[in-house]
Amino acid sequence: MRRFESDVLYQMRRRGDGVRNCPVMAACSGGGDSVALLACLVALKESLNIEITAAHVDHGLRSESAEEAVFVKTICEKFGIPLRSCSIDVGTHASRTGLSIEMAARELRWSWLKKEAALISAPLVATGHTIEDHTETVFVRLARGSGLGCLTGLPAVQPPRWSPLIECRREDLRLYLRKSGLDWREDSSNEAGFTPRNRWRKHLADFRIEAPKIDDHLLETHRQAAELLKIRDSIVSSWKGGRWGITEDGHLWLAVQWMPVDLEWVLEAAFRELGDQREPGLLRGLAAWISKVLARPIKRAWKWGNWSLHPHPKGAELKPI
Repeated sequence: MRRFESDVLYQMRRRGDGVRNCPVMAACSGGGDSVALLACLVALKESLNIEITAAHVDHGLRSESAEEAVFVKTICEKFGIPLRSCSIDVGTHASRTGLSIEMAARELRWSWLKKEAALISAPLVATGHTIEDHTETVFVRLARGSGLGCLTGLPAVQPPRWSPLIECRREDLRLYLRKSGLDWREDSSNEAGFTPRNRWRKHLADFRIEAPKIDDHLLETHRQAAELLKIRDSIVSSWKGGRWGITEDGHLWLAVQWMPVDLEWVLEAAFRELGDQREPGLLRGLAAWISKVLARPIKRAWKWGNWSLHPHPKGAELKPI
């Protein structure tokens, strides 16, 4: 076992990925990240007792995609593992749904991957995401404005996705491939600036000159943020039924006496449960208003913007106007 492979195995065990004794489907585009993923999993398959099946999707968006499909087939024959492949019509799906090319490709790709994984009873689809992918995800989400949740970028295991290389650098993956005598194909579309991720990738290259450890620092921030969010969610869950809940007609009821920050957490959890995500700024303003109204028993309806607060047997009921 090579040093790189033993390091990845250690990372899996330290994180508690829990992937053992099962079939695994490994997505392989032919790029450096996914070929390194495939090579590493093949090297670790006995240690993990996993059966590996590769999966390749030809998006048909570039002239070299047919050659890449042949290359992946050759790699799988070299490793002695089965390959499942398909071609998808991204352009038609994008036109029909109104999605961007990037999102249409992702939707079709994952739909097929999940179906194929189910056919071989694989609980997870392994992907070649790296620590740089995590950083790019954080910045894309920060730019969109998603609050603390944007700092919980790419966990190693988020079924059906499994990213065992999430703590590895792209540069290290290519060094591993060169030492292993393995080739790969670079995707020319990664240099195009038509997606937010690709644009951030170029910006972050300059950031790393000033802050070479930015990826490691963000990953550690991600771990700490995830731990704090887990504690927060546990507290909010313990309050449910006693201090807050969802009525039969899909409204939020609240007991009296709340600190604004506690109420903000509850509002986020309640709206998430109702499938109605709200911006952090709205939740903060709504929580501040409700906490003032509920400082004493509520005896009449109150209004704030597009919301109203009504008397409820346990305190108050929040309804949209």
